[in-house]
Amino acid sequence: MIFKVLYQEDTKANPKREFTKALYVDCDTEVEARELVDKNTDHNIEFIEPLEGNHLAYEQKSPDFKITEFK
Repeated sequence: MIFKVLYQEDTKANPKREFTKALYVDCDTEVEARELVDKNTDHNIEFIEPLEGNHLAYEQKSPDFKITEFK
């Protein structure tokens, strides 16, 4: 399943909507998606949203849509 992870790059500053960024990961569960991002980044995760059906199709039309793969 594809998950959209909304995050702030700076964990020390108060979150501001204007600085929220997104990345997309392919994982089996939301917990696995959180663990993957936590393990590989210093991002402050705000929200993790599962994408499927029409919502996934809509997101895939965005030029910013790219599945993030961590090594």
